[in-house]
Amino acid sequence: MKQVNIHEAKTNLSRLIADVEHGDEVIIARHNRPVAKLVMISSSITTRKPGSMKGRIRMSDDFNDALPDDLLTAFEGPGI
Repeated sequence: MKQVNIHEAKTNLSRLIADVEHGDEVIIARHNRPVAKLVMISSSITTRKPGSMKGRIRMSDDFNDALPDDLLTAFEGPGI
């Protein structure tokens, strides 16, 4: 793991990203105090499977019904 200051990180961002892609971690510091860590994103974050929540989410039968007047007024304010 290497540490670089903000100026060096801005100047060499492409190189630092290449280092991260090869498995390194980079600490970005301000005045030698670590403030951020540059790491590879886990592949599990980027993979999503359509339909994976099927059967886990339920919509109420009245989901698309009009709101009661008092609730609608609370959201929109009194009409003109």
